Amino acid sequence: MESDRNVAKRRTPIPKFQVAIVFLIQFSEPITALVIYPFVVQFVRDTGITGGEESKTGFYAGFLESAFFLTESLSVFPLGRLSDTYGRRPVLLWGPFGLGLSMLGFGLSKSFWALLFFRCIQGVCNGGIGVSKTVINEIADPTNIADIFSMMPLIWSLGTTVAPLIGGLLANPATKWPTTFGRLEILIDHPYFLPSLVAGIIALVSFAFAFLGLNETLPSIVARRRKLSAPAVETDPLIPAPPHDAPPPMRDLLIRPVFIALANSGTIAFIHMANEALIPLVFATPIGAGLGLKPNEIGIILGIRGFCNVVVQLLFAGPLIRRYGPRCVVIAGFIAYLIQFSMYPLVSLLAQRAAGVNAIVRIVLACQLSCTFVVYFAYGGMMIFIMDAAPGPASLGSVNGLAQMVGTVFRSLAPYFSSSLFSLSTEHHLAGGNMVYFALMAVTLGALRCSLLLPRTLRSESKV
Repeated sequence: MESDRNVAKRRTPIPKFQVAIVFLIQFSEPITALVIYPFVVQFVRDTGITGGEESKTGFYAGFLESAFFLTESLSVFPLGRLSDTYGRRPVLLWGPFGLGLSMLGFGLSKSFWALLFFRCIQGVCNGGIGVSKTVINEIADPTNIADIFSMMPLIWSLGTTVAPLIGGLLANPATKWPTTFGRLEILIDHPYFLPSLVAGIIALVSFAFAFLGLNETLPSIVARRRKLSAPAVETDPLIPAPPHDAPPPMRDLLIRPVFIALANSGTIAFIHMANEALIPLVFATPIGAGLGLKPNEIGIILGIRGFCNVVVQLLFAGPLIRRYGPRCVVIAGFIAYLIQFSMYPLVSLLAQRAAGVNAIVRIVLACQLSCTFVVYFAYGGMMIFIMDAAPGPASLGSVNGLAQMVGTVFRSLAPYFSSSLFSLSTEHHLAGGNMVYFALMAVTLGALRCSLLLPRTLRSESKV
């Protein structure tokens, strides 16, 4: 009897090859989303859409950046539903393939409206990439899913580190390296084509690996192929699942577990992106309201944070979720944000008293930024709840699509909220210039209360 329990507790080996393909596809999302950030303002100016009025540049650049997340939010649910009908593989292949082509079109564009068109296409394609989380849920089991989901936020973290480097280093290559790239007419006429090309190649490489090695995981299709003794090479004909395996109607998804999971997923996305938009503002704002750091100093600090986060997630995320459960980890993530927001006024005050960033400020800042590690733990736990909330296997893609849509909408709103409130707080000295932090703490308290509604036990735990 004891040996049976030990076997039951033994973790199933992670299907490394399939997981690696899914992670490679996911890596395309932050790369294509963020590679334009270092040069997008100048690109907008170069199109002439502003008519030489500098005040309009920020509006058009922001519009271009937001279009990506807006169109993604509109496409994730329909594509999730399609994956519940026609399979995960066709929908997942569409994502990186479309991203690769649209990035090439973006880099070759000359007008603002062409940029906007290709940016919207990129957002729609990223909606398909959201199905990757459903695939992970279907190839994992309760003994190893925490380890896999805990690694997924690292892909975004790695992409947010690499993408700005690609965009910043490779923009205007003909000017930077006239003896090499300066001889290529295409790079002279299109100074932002090279970083767009590199981002597009990354997406197309992930498509190639997925086309050759990604297996279909939709249970109804897998069962049907086994029954028909389908050949090993998958051609993925778009044959809908039989009626009894078809996705449930929308009304069947509107249940309490799904609502609770979506509410927590949306709030954690909002708070995370609000904080990420706030960090560079606080760092770059002069002493008194911020830290007065230079761009290279900000880059070094964020780079160190990103590297440390990768190490911490790899070592501790999976074991912590298994030991304490996803609910405790999600709750701890919101508590970590309360601590992080509450420390902003302290860091600014210490820097003001020291008239700069001295050793004490750096120590407090390191403690504050370390809270991010706990937040990434919470992302891994939250993914488990989203999948567990689905009424059945046939609705996994739909529920994941809903979560992606809600998260993307909240992510698109958060930077504007925190940045605008930061400006108002400092300009009008609201609550001593700290109103933005108090507002975000209030939002986090509401999110913390919502996290207490998460179930203490998962339905999937009965399978372990």
